[in-house]
Amino acid sequence: MTHDCVPRFTTNHIVKFADDTTVVGLIRDNNDLDYREEVEQLVGWCRDNSLILNVEKMKEIIVDFRKKQPHHAPLIINSSAVEVVSSTKFLGVHITEDLAWTMNTTALVKRAQKRLYFLRRMRRAHLPPPIMRTFYRSTIESILTSCLSVWCGGCTASDWKNVRRVVRTAERIIGVPLPSIQDISSQRYMSRARNIIHDPSHPHHGLFSLLPSGKRFRSIRCRSTRFCNNFFPAVIRLLNTRTVEL
Repeated sequence: MTHDCVPRFTTNHIVKFADDTTVVGLIRDNNDLDYREEVEQLVGWCRDNSLILNVEKMKEIIVDFRKKQPHHAPLIINSSAVEVVSSTKFLGVHITEDLAWTMNTTALVKRAQKRLYFLRRMRRAHLPPPIMRTFYRSTIESILTSCLSVWCGGCTASDWKNVRRVVRTAERIIGVPLPSIQDISSQRYMSRARNIIHDPSHPHHGLFSLLPSGKRFRSIRCRSTRFCNNFFPAVIRLLNTRTVEL
C-alpha cells in the first residue's frame, strides 16, 4: 500500500517498516530545503491516502559533529513543531546524536542480565549443560547480538567489558566455554560482506573493489577515527588480513 511513497530527492531516504516510517536526510552546506520539502511531500502523501500522522509521537534527531553547529529551525508538521531529541530508539536499537553506542549496549546488557536468573534456576534443577547452553544461545546471546554488525564497531572498551561480563557469568553458571561476542561479530561481518560482494544489485556493492592484483580489496579511508571501526572499513581490513574464497 505504501509502494509509491518514495523519496523525491537523492539526498533523502525513506525507511518503511510495518507502521513506522523514518525520513533520513543528508544536509550539505546548511541547505535543508530538500529535507524539508521531502517531509512536506510525505505529509501530503499521507493526507491524500487517508493516513493520520501523530505529530506528538514524531521525533527528530540531528547528527552533526561540527564544533560550531548552526541553528536548526524547528520542523513544522500540521502547525505543530516536531520535538528534537538527543537519542531515539529505531527498530530496537538506541541511536544517539553523537553515534555513540553506550546507551544501546547498556540496554542490551540489562535485558540479558535479567535472563541469567532463569539460567541459574535451570542449574539448580540439575539440567544438563547442553540444554542450558541452548537456552543461553536462544535467550541471552540473541539479545547481546541484536543488530551486532551495526553497533559493535563503535563500542568503547567499557562497553565491551560489560558485554563480556554477561558472557563470563553465563559460562560459570553453565560450566562450559561460550563463544565471545567479538568472535560472533567477526563471523557476521564476513557473512554480510560475502553477501554484498556476490550481489551486484546491492547499493554498497561498489565499495568492495579489488586492487589490480585481484587479491586484496581497496581500503576505505576515513577522515576521523569515529568511523574507521564501522562495518565497511573494518570488514575490508578483515578481508585483507585473511584468505577469503569469494
